Amino acid sequence: MQKTWLITGATSGLGLIMAERLLVRGDRIVALVRRPAALNALSKEYDQQLFVLPLDLSRLEEIRPAVDKAFALAGRIDVIVSNAAYGLFGAAEEVSEDQIHQQIATNLTGSILLIRSALPHLRAQGSGRILQISSEGGQITYPSFGLYHATKWGIEGFVETVAQEIAPFGIDCIIAEPGPTGTNFGANLAIAGTIPAYATTPAGQVRKAISDGSFVIRGDAERTVTAMIAAIDSPTPPLRLALGSTAYKSIHSALTNRLRLLEAQKEVAFSADRPDTAA
Repeated sequence: MQKTWLITGATSGLGLIMAERLLVRGDRIVALVRRPAALNALSKEYDQQLFVLPLDLSRLEEIRPAVDKAFALAGRIDVIVSNAAYGLFGAAEEVSEDQIHQQIATNLTGSILLIRSALPHLRAQGSGRILQISSEGGQITYPSFGLYHATKWGIEGFVETVAQEIAPFGIDCIIAEPGPTGTNFGANLAIAGTIPAYATTPAGQVRKAISDGSFVIRGDAERTVTAMIAAIDSPTPPLRLALGSTAYKSIHSALTNRLRLLEAQKEVAFSADRPDTAA
């Protein structure tokens, strides 16, 4: 059965691959993008299936009107894909305040407002799915990606909460967590200026690995998109979807270590309870 999708960030990377794949199979797409002209060729080929509307996710006041227009245009939207993202690279002390603002506005506040704007429409329909493209970086961290991680950890907490709130309305959420994947994300990173003191620290080592190409990328973009579409099409989609061996291994290691540390603190944790509530 034909689905209608709303996709942000559909002009490149995973968003573009997903859009192309869905159009080929006959689905409809409303693309909310910063550069509508980048989809001119695709619009010409699929003029009855693809609708392109302008939206810069960092212009927060424009999000709700754009989403309302998308639903008015499409009539019904089955899947919201929150994909647009801004990558900021640099140690916490190196990034500028303007870069921090842009990172949070796009990846966190913008994504939150996109989902909030869609919810009244999805509730009125009585169904729908929200696919939030996060990252393994929503559960683990790399030095020099602190602000990026802050937004991904933040949006994952928001979406997990929303999933509980909207389940009674027949709406599902999926948080996709790809590991390093062969897209143009790295080429579009905003790179902070350097502070020499960090050159030989873990932050500097990651910077060097990215600049000299030794940062290993195992994820395949086409296969990643295949897995995400399959999850959306599934009758029982997972809340979280780790994608790629790097993501699986790094998230598994982080969660295992976190649980070990928590279990070691059990006695201290219980000691903080009120005495009159002890089991």
